[in-house]
Amino acid sequence: MAVRTQEDLATLSELDEKSLLESLSNRFQQNHIYTYIGDILVAINPFKYLPLYEKTVSEKYKCHEKGDLPPHIFAVADRAYQSMLGRLATGPRNQCIVISGESGAGKTESTKLLLRQIMELCKANSQLEQQILQVNPLLEAFGNAQTVMNDNSSRFGKYIQLRFQNSSVKSAKINEYLLEKSRVVHQDEGERNFHIFYCMLAGISAEDKEMYGLLDPDLYRYINGKYGSPEMVNKWSTKYNEVCNAMDMVGFEEQEQVDMKTILAGILSLGNIKFEPQETGILKATEQSNGWLKAAAGQFGVQEEELVKCLICTTSVTRGESIKRNHSQQQAEDARDSIAKVAYGRVFGWIVSKINELLAPNVDLNEEHQEIGILDIFGFENFAVNRYEQLCINLANEQLQYFFNHHIFLMEQKEYKEEGIKWETITFKDNKPILDLFLAKPFGIFSLLDEQSAFPKATDTNFVDKLNSNFKGKPHFEIVRSHNPMFTVVHYAGKVQYNASGFLEKNRDTIPANIRGLFINSVTPLLSVLFAATISRTGTLIPQLRAKLSQAVEDNFNSTRKQSVGAQFKHSLTVLMEKMFAANPHFIRCIKPNASKQPDLLDSKVVMDQLRYNGLLETIRIRRDGFSWRPSFEEFAQRYRILLIKPDIPLNKERAQKVNSTPDTVLETDLQGIMQSCLCILNNTDLKDWKCGSTRFFFKYWHQEQLAKCIDRLGKAATVIQKMYRGFCCKKKYVALVAEMRLRREQEMRQLKQEEEKRRQLEIEQLEMEQENQSPPTAPVPFPRKRKPQPRPRSIPAETLQPRLLPPVPRPRSKLLEATPFDNDLENGTVLHMNAQEEAEAKQRWNKRCNTIRWFKETQARKVVRNGAFPNWFHGMITRRQAEDLMTDKSLGCFLIRVSESREGYTLTFRGKDRCRHYMIEMQTNGKYVILGEARAHPSLLDLIEYHKKVGILPFLELLTVPCGQRSNVEPDYEELKNLMLIPSSLAAEEDSEPSEHSSSDPVHLELLKLFAPLDQNQTMERQVPPVLKRISEKKLKTEAKESQRNCSEDHEESSNRRHFPRLYPSIRLAMREIQQVQQHFSECPKD
Repeated sequence: MAVRTQEDLATLSELDEKSLLESLSNRFQQNHIYTYIGDILVAINPFKYLPLYEKTVSEKYKCHEKGDLPPHIFAVADRAYQSMLGRLATGPRNQCIVISGESGAGKTESTKLLLRQIMELCKANSQLEQQILQVNPLLEAFGNAQTVMNDNSSRFGKYIQLRFQNSSVKSAKINEYLLEKSRVVHQDEGERNFHIFYCMLAGISAEDKEMYGLLDPDLYRYINGKYGSPEMVNKWSTKYNEVCNAMDMVGFEEQEQVDMKTILAGILSLGNIKFEPQETGILKATEQSNGWLKAAAGQFGVQEEELVKCLICTTSVTRGESIKRNHSQQQAEDARDSIAKVAYGRVFGWIVSKINELLAPNVDLNEEHQEIGILDIFGFENFAVNRYEQLCINLANEQLQYFFNHHIFLMEQKEYKEEGIKWETITFKDNKPILDLFLAKPFGIFSLLDEQSAFPKATDTNFVDKLNSNFKGKPHFEIVRSHNPMFTVVHYAGKVQYNASGFLEKNRDTIPANIRGLFINSVTPLLSVLFAATISRTGTLIPQLRAKLSQAVEDNFNSTRKQSVGAQFKHSLTVLMEKMFAANPHFIRCIKPNASKQPDLLDSKVVMDQLRYNGLLETIRIRRDGFSWRPSFEEFAQRYRILLIKPDIPLNKERAQKVNSTPDTVLETDLQGIMQSCLCILNNTDLKDWKCGSTRFFFKYWHQEQLAKCIDRLGKAATVIQKMYRGFCCKKKYVALVAEMRLRREQEMRQLKQEEEKRRQLEIEQLEMEQENQSPPTAPVPFPRKRKPQPRPRSIPAETLQPRLLPPVPRPRSKLLEATPFDNDLENGTVLHMNAQEEAEAKQRWNKRCNTIRWFKETQARKVVRNGAFPNWFHGMITRRQAEDLMTDKSLGCFLIRVSESREGYTLTFRGKDRCRHYMIEMQTNGKYVILGEARAHPSLLDLIEYHKKVGILPFLELLTVPCGQRSNVEPDYEELKNLMLIPSSLAAEEDSEPSEHSSSDPVHLELLKLFAPLDQNQTMERQVPPVLKRISEKKLKTEAKESQRNCSEDHEESSNRRHFPRLYPSIRLAMREIQQVQQHFSECPKD
């Protein structure tokens, strides 16, 4: 039993289907859903929650050793990340993680877990990491739907590219493949439309539904009344809030979101338009559909007459003559559904394009970046009725299986033969003939489909007849005798019968000729951008400005040269395979335990079928007996030269050529020298079972970690050496600093003694002169004063005028206050002279401070002001130390917000249980506020505070309680606030009242002078200003303050009342009323 529950199936002593299934079954019953096959991870979907992904588990798998912890998907993320950085066997190289399996096997959840762990590994205090994590739930809402096999099935494929520099993520890019647009207008029994429609109908408030033009979900034909139970509605509502927050986090503008939701509402309204013929034979919208037609036109931002004209007829221009062709009822309905599919597809493409734009901030294309790619693509599908989408999906899975076979079987065994390694060939199921059946030119399935799509009068039956005539007798193609156009393909995962009805129309993907021009001229900016965009060879949407759209592009859009959907999909798969073949792959094979989606149930037949067509039995054999790591001699020597004892042995060809000068023997000596270096490295390790070929070594998969441990030991030793050296340098610098301070103190003491000696000597000389004169005693006459004494300011203590010069004393450590290097440096003349570099850094810090103040005054001041004054929790631009001093005697949960000194943003200072915590608040491009590391965006600072009074801040989950007020209730504490207050208290008096006599000695103002006085000058009293000038300046300031208050109040009222509406909101509202009246009328008719 111990063998059968082995964590690595490549170590099984008995290797057959029975032992493999028993091992997986036993582990599944113990909730061990992850199992290794060498370096390949097998993941079984548990269909229930398991405590395997907590924060503590994530920490364990950071830079871990494979044998120390159980198999886990976090281990795959860590291995890919470390390999990308060059910390494992290979040098820095791009990585890709391929997640494959049937629909419902858990690929989407695995992708989210991988992303989360990689973001934990590369945590660099950047908001970009949280934005990347929000991409998956956003794309899920628009690209996933419920099918008979999976409640959250991906109806598109995606390849996520994470680009890194110096171990930190710098940008991300999403490549999407083949969205199933036909689901928008039709769903089979037991299936649903895309999630976003249900989320909107459940989550949008009643007020906003009126704004967007949304009614009862049961009225919409495109969702077939499949709305769900109250529990499901609550689930959709929660999901809608998550989607809105994800769009805010990624950076979508508010108006863009409103326009996008309006277009989606227009798609639903469009589906309810029905047609009927008039007496003239020309179609028109039915009486019950007129309201939906008006609603759709308003939601799309176009004229009602123009929209219906595009639906019921086609207008073309031939030789300067306009030809109008009326549609039949079926053609009009097809045109309606075609518009809905294209509009949704372009919305989805725009979302992906916008995400790529927002997740690549200030990326320098000239800089070299390492990359990790994660492929989450639709799994193999075999439904009761399989259509065009299933054909493309299964082709993609054939490509992935070929990629897997190529890396695991073909490439390895070919190199064994070339390098002279003794090897018994392992047979496997090669699916290359199936790929040729699909992709061969000119007689592949897709080539024949494109050929038939080019003929306007070709039918789906013609296409199937072509297939039957070309592939009759092929082992992977079977003819189906049926009245419907059908054919069967024998895939690597089994037979699939396809219904070819609609293949040609879906492959053409055409829309009514006039609809593009109509939507380009829409008053809804987003819809205009969507239809003015161009489509790349891979089917990617490329938005562009309407002004840049040329006539040539317009003509090309509807021309016959436009690429078909199949051609775009083939090209996108080709590009994807090129990226994956250029990277180092990591494989995750997802297994679905049963077809009923039940937890704790493993159906042996279902699992065995997946094990067979995935080729896992052959994979175990080649991973057990084969050599998955095959570096060349030079690569191995360069990577592990630090383990080389003799540094004089050549490491590469260049050094070998310098050592061996004979031209005839250069090549031979190169290989001998490099091989000698490699053998010396291997002799210093305890590696076993490796092989040496003619140009490269052959290692088992576990050898990488053994060599990594050797490197790690040296790395830890280097860390200790660096620690000791840095400690020595710091101690040396500290001793030099103390010696300099002591020398200064000795010089000053010596100078004081000399002055004291001179004074005493002068007194003695005066006494001697008096004695010599022997004159009668007279009253002592004081010496005349050299200058008039200056009054000492009351606010400055006397002891500060003669500071004691002390050596720098390290500040004691405190849990409440973070220590700084010294407590009494930079005090009154003890500032050490700065070199040029330090002066430049100080100047740069000052410039950043000035820029931040300017940013706050110009863009933020009016957003923070409430009722003409700053909130008491807002403290302007104060330092970290000043904020901590304010928190010293405050209660737990006390907080304040301050402007950052070095960046455009804020900092939240919080009184924690054992210390003060500081959280960075970022302001995103769309004006939302986010605490760094949090997954929620807020429209204002006040909203952020109110939210975190209820929800704790990660990672300590501590709640905000009471704000830390200002020191003075009369005036703000700090300079940045003083001139921004709209009604200064000093101006609150009447205009005719004279300023008080003690106004010049106001303690708050003196405190400001004391805080912000230059370091190289003595603090002085406030500059004396004549009362008349002071009165004039205060009146001017009061007038400006009142004007600023009035403007700010108007702006604040406008911003509070400002809402983003659809462009034709009045038309939408009138259409909704008409629909409701019509519905009420028809519902009352039977009663009459």
